[in-house]
Amino acid sequence: MAGLIVVIAVLVIVVISLIAYNLSIYKKVKGLSNTSEKIANLRVLQDFMDTIGKNTSTEDKIKIINDILIEKYNIKYSTIVVFNGAEYILRATNIDERLHETMTNLHTDPLFQDSIQNAVPKYVTVNNSNEKLSYQRNDMTRAKSAMFFPLYIDNIYIGYWIIESDVAHAFDSMDTGIFEVIRENIISVLKTISYQNTIENIYRVDKFTGLNSAEYMYGKGKTTIDKYGKSTICMFIINNIDEINEKYGRKIGNQMIIKVANAVKTNISTEYVFVRYMGPKFAIAFSGTEIEETIEFVSRIKKNIEQTTIVIEDKKSKNKYEINPSTNFVLGTYYKGTGIEEVTKKLEEYLDNCSRDESEINCI
Repeated sequence: MAGLIVVIAVLVIVVISLIAYNLSIYKKVKGLSNTSEKIANLRVLQDFMDTIGKNTSTEDKIKIINDILIEKYNIKYSTIVVFNGAEYILRATNIDERLHETMTNLHTDPLFQDSIQNAVPKYVTVNNSNEKLSYQRNDMTRAKSAMFFPLYIDNIYIGYWIIESDVAHAFDSMDTGIFEVIRENIISVLKTISYQNTIENIYRVDKFTGLNSAEYMYGKGKTTIDKYGKSTICMFIINNIDEINEKYGRKIGNQMIIKVANAVKTNISTEYVFVRYMGPKFAIAFSGTEIEETIEFVSRIKKNIEQTTIVIEDKKSKNKYEINPSTNFVLGTYYKGTGIEEVTKKLEEYLDNCSRDESEINCI
């Protein structure tokens, strides 16, 4: 009997030891799993940051980020919709175009309104293949489960992210914490590139010349310029525009500005960015070109401009007068990764501070 008790005691000790060992192994495996997940999430976050730094438009950046989510997290369908204050815009998705309208109007569906109001995710699914999700319209039966995430920046609602699967209950066992991290990353990216989006869209088109304003060079135009490591920025001014306005009237002055703009537009490559900088000042970014390579071309532009004429007839004397513009040019170097606005500021200061009688091509 005593021997049996000893054997039982030994077995109990062995079982307890095995349980303790298994718990230890489980904790280590779980720790490794958590570490692996953290590393994977850090890699995705790094991909996000790399995307933010890409020399491309905000529209392309959001699409790239959505593609990263689909690939890295094995998501069947992913859609990002942003509210710009006036309307909902589908910024990125991998679903068929004919379904875009429905996906852009999910905020109107009662199914998701409580999610938006309370800033909490919403998980919906079906129980059998004959069912479809309530927000689906017509033949939208591709998705059998979905997770809806409202997006907020500083407590301000800015849209939503929705992921879908063609399998029922696909997200039942998924760690929602991972998706919360992804959502926060999406919000961070949207917040960061919103500043770029503002710069890209703040420019206007000048009604006289049809040229973009200076802001274009700092936003969308920069995408073209930054294809190269170094470019030449040229700025010039119509020196005698005030004299023309005073002597012949502002209408003639406007005609002169239009003629000068046209004289340049017809002679430059589409790779170059030409804008009406301000008033009688214009700026040209010669993308990927050194100053030395630009001088001869700029000389021809200056000559073409100053050969531009406006003929005015004196109604009383019937005499005709020819008016020609006088210009002053200055060039500087822009290096990719630095501020174009710093270069244009120096060029503008030079033109503002030199004599109106100066008519040269200067390099600073």
